[in-house]
Amino acid sequence: MVDVFGGVRRQVEQSGAAVDYQREELEAAYLTLTANVVTTTVNIASLTSQLQAAQEIADVDAKIVEIVRRQVAVGAAAPPELLQQQAQLAQAQAAIPPLRKQIDQAQNLLAALTGRFPSQSPPVDISLDDLRLPSDLPLSVPSRLVEQRPDVRAATAQLHEASAAIGVATANMLPQITLTADIGTAASTTGALFSTGNGVWSIAGGLLQPIFKGGTLLHEKRAAVAAYEQAAAQYRSTVLTAFQNVADALRALTNDADALKAQRKAERTARHSLDISERQYAIGAIAYPTLLQAVLTYQQARSALAEARGARFADTAALFQALGGGWWNRPPMLAGSSQASAEGQKVATAAQLKTGATE
Repeated sequence: MVDVFGGVRRQVEQSGAAVDYQREELEAAYLTLTANVVTTTVNIASLTSQLQAAQEIADVDAKIVEIVRRQVAVGAAAPPELLQQQAQLAQAQAAIPPLRKQIDQAQNLLAALTGRFPSQSPPVDISLDDLRLPSDLPLSVPSRLVEQRPDVRAATAQLHEASAAIGVATANMLPQITLTADIGTAASTTGALFSTGNGVWSIAGGLLQPIFKGGTLLHEKRAAVAAYEQAAAQYRSTVLTAFQNVADALRALTNDADALKAQRKAERTARHSLDISERQYAIGAIAYPTLLQAVLTYQQARSALAEARGARFADTAALFQALGGGWWNRPPMLAGSSQASAEGQKVATAAQLKTGATE
């Protein structure tokens, strides 16, 4: 059959785009899994630091309660003061179980993400000090974002597949031309059958005109056009979401930097205050409860600092995910810049111009 109107070519193109779509879906799933593993690990480290600070705060409150209880016994303090300290101790102790629950749930989630049962995965012992931020963030120009994110490339392939489907539907409405050829030998006797000069051949052509199908072919084309318009709208939505994710991640990192700076300053100030209180207590200038209050303030600042550090690590991982993951060292199996992908990018660009989308 002679592919005069490109129906077969568009079918091959459509199949190639479908392969590209599945490949990008695979990479998108892999990127999501990787980001979830990183975020969960960071969450465990942050919650562990917060739990340590919460336990130390409860220990300090318990010591203060004992001191106040002895003061009440000798008449140096009033009972309401003891009740107030006991209520503060109860609040500190109540903050510990929720943190433990969150750590246990995060450990179970990490086990599931790594393909294990919770009973098969040992608890992850990691602290925020074990984590390091990348020295350089792999930022790129906005126009490259549509080439890096697997979900955008998957939407591109889907749009290309829909475009090829229009070509297939259009070709089905047009005549199909077929060519056939025969070759053989002919002779009057069996002995001369394979002699030279007895070869015969013939060639014939045929024209197959689509019969009337009650408008089926026309409506199939209209359905293909509608599917293309839907894919174009989905592509534009995916691109807009991609830029929104990057903008959100960058804004979050900016706010994280400000919050972390403030929390570091608060932690250093509390540490300096504690050092002064320890020296004053050593020379008898302050009472022991005053020293414990300084310790309590420092532990609270430590907990807030751990939470701020964890947020910055998590938002950094979110930025990497929003930018498309490790596109600079993408494995060849997943990179796959096939001809269909290149054609799909052209189709996506045309769709951007048609729908008014910009990079």
